[in-house]
Amino acid sequence: MTTIRASCPECGDVQLRPSDLKVRVCVDDNAGAYCFACPFCGRSVAKPAERRIVDLLVSSGVKMEVWALPAELSESREGASINYDDLLDFHLLLEREGWFEELVGDSSETTNDGRSRG
Repeated sequence: MTTIRASCPECGDVQLRPSDLKVRVCVDDNAGAYCFACPFCGRSVAKPAERRIVDLLVSSGVKMEVWALPAELSESREGASINYDDLLDFHLLLEREGWFEELVGDSSETTNDGRSRG
């Protein structure tokens, strides 16, 4: 049976079976990592892994999970950034009765400085 040695930040070196680990690879940038729960303290551990390590772990029987970056990261961003005044206005809005109806009511409304609320 294959055993894999990895390192827990709390417990140090630990021995794992391939079924104890998972390899994750991002399809967008090919970044790799391996994850496991420490068999001693139970802590979840994730470590970056170069392609060579990913290939070695997968060839040893570790399951690979492929994931993608969220689509929101590639969306265009328009308009002004929010500032502390916007955050305070939103906080005060949430304290009022009927805040949800007010928030979704008229998206064409504008703020005092002319920016759209919607």
